[in-house]
Amino acid sequence: MCGRYAASRRPEDLVDAFGIQKWEPEETLAPDWNVAPTKEVWAVLERPLKDAESRTPVRQLRALKWGLVPSWAKNPEGAARMINARAETVAEKPSFKRAFTARRCLLPADGYYEWVTGADERDLEVEGKRKRPRKQPYFVTPADGSVFAMAGLYEFWRDRTLPDDHPSAWWVTCSVITTEAETGPLGVAPAEGPHSLADIHPRMPLMLTEDRWDAWLDPARTDPEELNRLLAPPPGGLMRAYPVATAVSNVRNNGPELVEELEGPEIATLF
Repeated sequence: MCGRYAASRRPEDLVDAFGIQKWEPEETLAPDWNVAPTKEVWAVLERPLKDAESRTPVRQLRALKWGLVPSWAKNPEGAARMINARAETVAEKPSFKRAFTARRCLLPADGYYEWVTGADERDLEVEGKRKRPRKQPYFVTPADGSVFAMAGLYEFWRDRTLPDDHPSAWWVTCSVITTEAETGPLGVAPAEGPHSLADIHPRMPLMLTEDRWDAWLDPARTDPEELNRLLAPPPGGLMRAYPVATAVSNVRNNGPELVEELEGPEIATLF
């Protein structure tokens, strides 16, 4: 799954990296090393510009709210539960299938966090004893330091309780597509710890390599079978993972120290 990630790159850098044609400089987001559900996040998408005569899609950098609200939803209360869409069922689920064929995006990140239950707590779970497990966080990021482009969907939702001219009348929300975690060796594995992404968690965000960006963002592509082929996992060995401080487990904590690599895990884990 993807429940937390880091996104610290400047919008100017994202404009260059993704070939952005339209971005409003007054629309800014601060670097965020602990992105949590319902926060605003950067998204790369292609659609015609509002009020423009041309209907040609334009590649844009937009700030969206993480947690998709389907257009038909009566209210946005379930947004925090719609942060992920499974690649295996995204074309079928009512909440996602319309967006899958018409409103796809890329969600730029430095990498994502995932937690592994400590060895002692695992033993207690096996024995059936109740105890809140302590978990060791790991940061997963491209081994070459490039941007981590997560496949995503976005959707528009109209708040019918507000007038048309209200600035909050329309919500634009998004979801991260996830896939089965890689079982092959990491590009760079920690000396002590997991040797594959599947050792950390059975799911992972679907990373799209640059050769798939254009096809994924193209709104003219609407055939589900063709789009499903774009959901194939990337080549193995592109990622690295390393332990980080447990401070990231508290959403109130935010800063570059959260992605600093530890010499070893704070909490003993089994691999």
